[in-house]
Amino acid sequence: MIDINPNTRLIDLTVRQLLELIQSASGTPTQDAPKERRLEYGITGIARIFNCSISTANRIKASGKIDKAISQRGRLIVIDADKALELFNK
Repeated sequence: MIDINPNTRLIDLTVRQLLELIQSASGTPTQDAPKERRLEYGITGIARIFNCSISTANRIKASGKIDKAISQRGRLIVIDADKALELFNK
């Protein structure tokens, strides 16, 4: 932790110094922001994730390798890109 002079005005602190001050005062570590999910939509989304053609994207979806990353309701297909890449590389 950076040593902060007790006479330092709050307005003169950087955001990092202020967060460290709050963290040390509360005794609990501050949480990092949760990682944002990257979503793709449809067969074209699968093609974008794997940088392949539409026909190859159809084969990847039909293979069942990335089923846990796909959520489908009717014709709407939503793919969690990071999870799809992880499952495909296993």
